[in-house]
Amino acid sequence: MENQNNVTEFVFVGLWENKKIELLFFFLFLLCYLAILMGNSIIFLTITCSHLIRQPMYYFLCHLSLMDLCYTSAVVPRLIRDLAAARKNISYNNCMTQLFTAHLLAGVEICILVSMAFDRYVAIVKPLHYVAIMSRQRCNMLVVLAWAVGFWHSVALLLMVLSLPFCGPNQIDHYLCDVKPLLKLVCKDIHVVSILVIANSGMVVVVIFLVLVVSYILILCNLRTRSSAGRRKALSTCSSHIMVVALFFVPCIYTHVLRAGAENRDKGVSVFYTVIAPMLNPLICTLRNMEMNVAMRKVWSQVAHSDLKQIK
Repeated sequence: MENQNNVTEFVFVGLWENKKIELLFFFLFLLCYLAILMGNSIIFLTITCSHLIRQPMYYFLCHLSLMDLCYTSAVVPRLIRDLAAARKNISYNNCMTQLFTAHLLAGVEICILVSMAFDRYVAIVKPLHYVAIMSRQRCNMLVVLAWAVGFWHSVALLLMVLSLPFCGPNQIDHYLCDVKPLLKLVCKDIHVVSILVIANSGMVVVVIFLVLVVSYILILCNLRTRSSAGRRKALSTCSSHIMVVALFFVPCIYTHVLRAGAENRDKGVSVFYTVIAPMLNPLICTLRNMEMNVAMRKVWSQVAHSDLKQIK
């Protein structure tokens, strides 16, 4: 029997069904989105306009900020619009586009976080070989690989969803088009498909998270042989990375490891990696980073100085 698709649009249930709460969170998420745009743009521009771009750690941080800007822009503006809208509808084609874009950018961001962990591992465990290993060519290769992995992951999920029949209900119990809420609307047995989704997303995220945890454990064990000053500096950098990784991976694991039919709080938890993490990342990465703070003051004081010259 051929797959039939009678659905031309989907309707989001959203985060809440209470209109007053939705209007309250409309303003809250709007402020969060503005904070995401401002914070990540400042980091991106500061690094690209300063000498920090030549250092691998900041090179990857620059790409992380760019991914946070792109990823949230693929999800949050529609969430904000739907919170104020009477009907939260999205066309089938736009839904598939959002699904592909969100998974592409999330896949790239995960690979960037792995690259950042690899950079810190080499810097602390193999400091004498750091310059040779983390050359600009290798950094560029890691970023290209991140895009290739993200593209492969998102294409695989998109092709799988496109092959499924949607012939009945069209209400998505979520605020974005993701695989698991879409699977609940499929009019055929999804047992095998759910296993494939968990293998493609859930287990991959778990394995990557465990690899990152092991790498940071090795880094912390290696720090015992360092001087107290070197230990403090390395711990400051690693602790911020660990917080960024935890904010993104823990809710991501929760939403993608459980099968589609399971009762869970996916849409509430997913707010952490779609809104909260991208908003807090700039603060976490710069709060105790003196090098970044000095570069920010220098770059933005030059911008202010050039603006004053133009006014005069």
